[in-house]
Order: sequence, then structure tokens, then C-alpha cells
Amino acid sequence: MNGMRASLAEIAAIRDAVRQGGAGRAEVLICPPFTLIAAAADLCEGSAVAIGAQDCAVEASGAHTGDISAEMLADAGAAYVIVGHSERRADHGETDEVVCAKAQAVLRARLTPIICVGETKPQREAGEALAIVGGQLDGSVPHGLAGERLVIAYEPVWAIGSGLTPSAKDVEEVHGFIRRHLSGIAATGAEKVRILYGGSVKPSNAAELMGVADVDGALVGGASLKPAEFMGTAAAYR
Repeated sequence: MNGMRASLAEIAAIRDAVRQGGAGRAEVLICPPFTLIAAAADLCEGSAVAIGAQDCAVEASGAHTGDISAEMLADAGAAYVIVGHSERRADHGETDEVVCAKAQAVLRARLTPIICVGETKPQREAGEALAIVGGQLDGSVPHGLAGERLVIAYEPVWAIGSGLTPSAKDVEEVHGFIRRHLSGIAATGAEKVRILYGGSVKPSNAAELMGVADVDGALVGGASLKPAEFMGTAAAYR
């Protein structure tokens, strides 16, 4: 929940940096608040920067005051939608069933869902990280989906905004588990699913994290609020 119209200048700066090759091989996606999606899409039209949304409603339309449908987001210029972020799960009580329904709504609108999974610190300390992530994948990912239509973001809840990150070995273990687990969920092409790491990603640790097996990119939080930090993170992807 950050960003006013003045923030469009930051999006323009990222767009210009991408045009100049500042992102290297990385694909760049910005997911601003609902209020800025249309303006951001206009700013980035014709560029290599895609625009997405941070959430959507399950329904396509109707008497659901305050909700935003995936179809509305597509009309505004979004190409991706994040669903199941840990803050939505915790603050709004979203269950795996709700997250799956939202992912299906995103697909209905011909957009790409970015489905978030991740464990809390007590769950990790109890040795339950893989079981929690596996359960979230089973409940949140629409079964039988082709791999290229899906993005998964692994965000250990305890690392988001805390400055803490798991070790490269821990990230590799979870991402490898996710890849294997998806083979029983996706209809085809589990190897084509992009699996992002999120949780205090910044330029200083991005290169190490992006070099881990089965890490296909990053879901960037706080570092995305400053164009230089965001682009430094993107440039670390090889």
C-alpha cells in the first residue's frame, strides 16, 4: 500500500533504465496499487516493462462494492496479478481455497497469476517449512494448469521486510521442492513454471539468490520503492 501519482515518475525512471539495458536479461514487472495501474500501463506502453496488480476479486462483476475484478485489471492494462500474498492470507484471512479461486479468476481474464506461498518463522523452526509450502501449493494452484501459464513466488513470511533472508542452501531446498511438487499439479511443463524468491531481496544479496538452482527471478518488496535499488536487483539476474 504505497504509491501516489507522484510515484509515476519512479515507474518512468525504471522504464527508461530498462530501455537502456539496465535490467540485463531480466523481464521486469511492476505491480502498483490499483489506483496507478492504468496510468502506469500508459507510461510503459511499447516498452519491455509489464504492469500487474497486487490482488483481485473472485467474481467477474456484480454487487461486490469495493472489489476489483481480474477483467477490470486487464482492461486497465495489467498482464499479471499477485494472489495469496502472505499479507493477504494473514490480514484478510484468505485461505488456500480463496487463493485458488482468485488464481482461476486471473486465468479467466487471460492474465497470468503469481501465486505466493511461504512459511512463518515458528513453522520453519519446527521443521514444517516444506509441509506448509506443499500444502499451500496443493490448495492454491489450479490443478492441470500448463506450466507456462503460472508463476510461483516463494516468500518465507519471516523474511518479508525484516532484512532477514534464508541461506542460499535453504532457498535451494525449498525451490527444488516446489519444482518437484508442481510436477504432480501442473498438467504439463512443470519445468516451465517461473519460481520467484521474495523476502528482503535487494542489490546486496540479489546476485547470490538469483544464482540458486530453480530460482527464476525475484518478487521485490521494499527495494522496489527506489528505482536504483530495484534496477540493481534486476541487473543481478543472469
